[in-house]
Order: sequence, then structure tokens, then C-alpha cells
Amino acid sequence: MTVGIDTVELRPSPHLKDKVTTDVIMANVAWALVPICLFAVWSFGLSALLLLLVCTAACVATEDLIYRLSGNESPIRDNTAVITGMLLALTLPPGFPLWMGAVGGVVSIAMGKALFGGLGFNSFNPALVGRAFLQASFPVAITTWTPPYLEGRFTQLIPSTMAPPFMTPAGVVDFVRAAGVDGFTGATPLALMEFEHQATPLTQLFIGTTAGSMGETSALLIILCGFYLIARRMMNWRIPASILLTMLLLGAIYYAVDPVEHPNPFFYLLSGGLMLGALFMASDMVGSPTAHKGMWVYGALIGVITFAIRVLGGLPEGIMYAILLGNAAAPHIDQFTQPRIYGERRAKDTGT
Repeated sequence: MTVGIDTVELRPSPHLKDKVTTDVIMANVAWALVPICLFAVWSFGLSALLLLLVCTAACVATEDLIYRLSGNESPIRDNTAVITGMLLALTLPPGFPLWMGAVGGVVSIAMGKALFGGLGFNSFNPALVGRAFLQASFPVAITTWTPPYLEGRFTQLIPSTMAPPFMTPAGVVDFVRAAGVDGFTGATPLALMEFEHQATPLTQLFIGTTAGSMGETSALLIILCGFYLIARRMMNWRIPASILLTMLLLGAIYYAVDPVEHPNPFFYLLSGGLMLGALFMASDMVGSPTAHKGMWVYGALIGVITFAIRVLGGLPEGIMYAILLGNAAAPHIDQFTQPRIYGERRAKDTGT
């Protein structure tokens, strides 16, 4: 008599399965960015809307084209290209020429993602790779700002928005004056502090009534959107907490030493792109460490570099370069901060 034996398939750990897939996480990140994008459009008008659409479309189209040319199925449904386009646009001035934004989107996907092998293999945050390329290629355009809430922002574009490729954009200052804003210097709060030692009131930075990149003006909104992802357990809170605590500690030390030369330490937290970078870029699962201890080290490193560039360097902002350097250091941080496996004996315990 033959006895039937059921085939049992054995697989390595982990054996626990989570219903939260990459597609679900990325969709939630995209939805968390929507309020920030809407606030940018409300603050800066049609130019901000067009820049968001162009950057996102350039990222999605580039990823789709690269995968089709390689004979693979396009992964655009995972929303990562959409998130890259949204983040790239949010790091740019509202009047940034559209053709430059499209170039940044192509570079973000082609050089920041596809070059490394696609999703899960990129060493650096793709949006910041594109932003760094634009910073080096178009330094004047990327540091030309317009104030928020201009009259007519929903009926006319900032002149530089439709600037032809490789042509000097029309004067933004004249456009701002024509909108009834006198005395606007075209400086962000960080630039005012860096070059004129003029601190912007914290309430303006917290609510979002200052000039700057499209997605960096309202710290309150960024925090709320970040808390949504933390509450859904789709973002590890340790990385942004480490960055912000490091910046706050260093700012407090400098403020205690010379309160005339240095601003309130909370100014460093609420100004510039720190909140957006800490909550939505440095926390990228691919480019950050996996161990909890490593996350604290990684965040502290980004905070120290950002503070050093802002206070000791010649640039008013440093979060972009700090995150990219943190991405580069993440594998090494992971290597030295991995927890000991249960039951593993250290070298000193074995006498070797």
C-alpha cells in the first residue's frame, strides 16, 4: 500500500507577512505630500501648479521610457516617480523655469534612480540628485525668489516660468513690484539671517508667509503631514527626531554663547528646507540605515553637517548636501550599528 505524503515547502525567515506593501507605503507618502503641494499652489499660484505638473510628468515619463527601452515592465504604478517629481518641485522656487524643472526630473530618475538599478537600489535620494544638478547648472534661477500671496497669482504667471531654454528669464523684481509689493529683496529667511543678520519672526516661519522654495514655507503643515506617516508606521520617527534634536542642541549652544550674533535656536528648525528634508527625504527607506542605533547616528550626522553649512559655510542652506552625504555614509553606519544577533558571542567572549 502506498501512503501519500504531502509536500512541505520550507522557506527562510522572516515568516511574518505584512499587508503593507511598497505600493501602499508610496501611495500614502504621495497623499501626505498633497496638502503641501496644495499649500504651495495657494501661496504662489499658477506658476507653482505648472512646475509641480511638469516635474512630476518628467519623472514619470523618464522612468516609463527607460523601462520600456530595457524591455521591462514599467513600474510607474508604485508611485515612486510621482513622489520624486513632487519632492523635486517642492525644493524649487515657484518661478523656476519649466524647462529647467523638466531637466531636473529627467536627471532625478535617470541618474538618481535608474543608473543604480531602479527602486530599492538607489544610493541617494533621487529628488535631491536632480536638485543638486539644477543647483550646479542654474545657480541664478534656483536662487531667484518671489513672495507668496501676490495679487493676480491665479490669473498670470511669474515671468520666469515660461522662459525659453537657455534664455535669460524676464525680470521677477519688476513683476513683484507690479503686483504691489515694495521693498521685497528677493531673499529667503535663511539668506536674510546669513547675509544681513535679520531674523524672521517664528510665527511667519511656522505658518508659512515667507519667500522660499515651494514646499518649505509652512513648517506646521509639513509636521502634520509627517505625523500622518509616523502614525501609520510608514516613516520611522527616529531619523527626523535625531536631525531636529541635533539642530536644536547646536542652535541652543551657539545662542547661549552669543545671542546677538545667532538667532533663537527654533529659527534653525523652522526656516529653510529642514522640515521637508528631515521628514520626507532623509527618512527614505532605501538611502537610510535600518538599525535603530544607526538611524540616530545618521540623523545626527545630517544635523551637524546642515548646521555647519548654515553657520560656518558660505551658503545659507545645507540640508540638501547633508542628506546626500548622509546617504553615502548610511551603508557604513549600518555596518557598525547592527545589533548583535541573539546568541552570538563577541570576539572578546571567545578569547580571540
